[in-house]
Amino acid sequence: MSTMRPDPSHRPGGSAHLSPGPAGSSGGLPDEISLSIVVPARNEAEALPLLIEEIARAFRPMVGREPGLGHRLEGFEVILVDDASTDATPEVLSRLAPRYPELRVVRMERNVGQSSAIVAGFREARGRYVATLDADLQNDPGDLARLWDLLPGYDAVLGWRRKREDVWSKRQISRWANRIRNAVLGQSIRDTGCSVRIFPRAVALRLPMFHGAHRFFGPLLLREGCVIRQEPVGHRPRPHGSSHYSLRNRSWTVVVDLFGVAWLMRRPVRTGAVAPPAAPASDLARAAAARQEA
Repeated sequence: MSTMRPDPSHRPGGSAHLSPGPAGSSGGLPDEISLSIVVPARNEAEALPLLIEEIARAFRPMVGREPGLGHRLEGFEVILVDDASTDATPEVLSRLAPRYPELRVVRMERNVGQSSAIVAGFREARGRYVATLDADLQNDPGDLARLWDLLPGYDAVLGWRRKREDVWSKRQISRWANRIRNAVLGQSIRDTGCSVRIFPRAVALRLPMFHGAHRFFGPLLLREGCVIRQEPVGHRPRPHGSSHYSLRNRSWTVVVDLFGVAWLMRRPVRTGAVAPPAAPASDLARAAAARQEA
C-alpha cells in the first residue's frame, strides 16, 4: 500500500503505481494515440482556426520522431469540447475538420462550465495521456509540446505563467489566490489556474470532479500521489472577445471549493492488491477426492 507524498514537486522518477502501462494496454486504447489535447471552448469562434493550426504545427513534427530527438509521440488528437456555444463555433469546426484529421468535436447540449466540459473531454479521450489548453489563444501550444518532452521521469507536468498578460487586478487576485491556496493545502503549486498541463488519462478519470475542479488539478494530482514537474510557460494577450470569468462570479465559490479540497486532501483512499484467501486444507482435500470420483 503506497503512501501519498505531501508535495513531490520537482522530484524525478515518477510513481510506478501511476504508470499508464505500455502502449495498447491501457483500457484497450489504440497504440497510435499517445496524447489527447482537451480544449474546452465557449463562443471562441474567432480564435479556433489559429488555435487548431498552432496545435498541429507544434505536434505534427513530433509524431514518430527517431529515438533521441525527444519524448516519442505515437500520435495525438485534439478534442474540442464546444460548451453549447451560441456563436459560429459549430460552423467553424465543420470547416476545420477536413483539414485536421486529429480534430474531434464534442458538443454539449447545454452550457455546463469549464470543469464539466473538460471532464467530457477526458471521457472521450483515447490517448494514454491527456493535456489541457484554453481556447482563447492566451496559451501557446508550443509550450505544451515542450512540456511533453519534459514528461519522462514524472507523472505530470504543470505549466506556470511566467508573465501574465491580464489586467493588473486579475494578476493580483491570482497571485494572492495561489498563496492562500498553498497555505491552506500545505503545497507549493505555483499556478493552479494555468491550463497548460499534461497527466495520465487513467489518473484524470480518478480525480474527484465538481464545478471549479479545473482550478485544483495540481492539488488533486498530488492527492493521487503524482510526482509533478512545474515549468514556466508563456501567456499571451487575449486577441478576441472577453474573459468569461470575473471576481464576482468566482471569488466566493473558490473559497468554498478550497475548503472542500482541503477536506479531500486529508482523506485520500489508498488500496493495494490483496491476494484471495487460501482455501482451507480440508476443502482442498474434499475437492481432490471429488475429482478422483468423477
